[in-house]
Amino acid sequence: MSNERLNLAVLVGSVRDGRFGPVVANWFTEQAGRHGEFAVDLIDLADFDIPLELPSVSPAMQPDLPRPAGMAELTRRLRAADAVVVVTPDYNRSFPAALKAAIDWHYTEWQAKPIGFVGYSGASGGLLAIEQLRQVFNELHAHTVREYVSFPRYYLLFSPDGTLVAPEEPEGSAKVLLDQLHWWAAVLHDARRDRPYVAGR
Repeated sequence: MSNERLNLAVLVGSVRDGRFGPVVANWFTEQAGRHGEFAVDLIDLADFDIPLELPSVSPAMQPDLPRPAGMAELTRRLRAADAVVVVTPDYNRSFPAALKAAIDWHYTEWQAKPIGFVGYSGASGGLLAIEQLRQVFNELHAHTVREYVSFPRYYLLFSPDGTLVAPEEPEGSAKVLLDQLHWWAAVLHDARRDRPYVAGR
């Protein structure tokens, strides 16, 4: 591919009041900017109309699912992404309903793209949500990379101004994740260009 930077979407997966997600997402967006290989787009699901109930359609219609007008910008930005990082908490040992709805409303936007994860929670650091999301994205023909960033007891790790108390280890994990994402994003970007992906082949 050319020297043009790849597009990385950083997705804030929690929309509830009092959420900590934007703090974690802002930190990771800063790490991605320092990494220098991506054009970074921070996407907050709270900014979009994402109904939890999907319309009844046949599997053949899934790629062309009619979406609410308020979701058009979200769809455009996901489609433009060459890679996605999902920032997610654990809610009751799983991931947020709004995140699942945003995933389910889309289909081809995920295909043949690498997905990475940054998790946070009081106990597992988001790992329970991440493991379930790997299964979901696999069903949508995306590729989830192995490495991740995790913040157990996140409320002890971040200062009130949103900076990390001890940044070295998380920053190292973020770099490894971004390196993996860039390799897969570059390879899959060229593959989609040269041979458009068709599910089921």
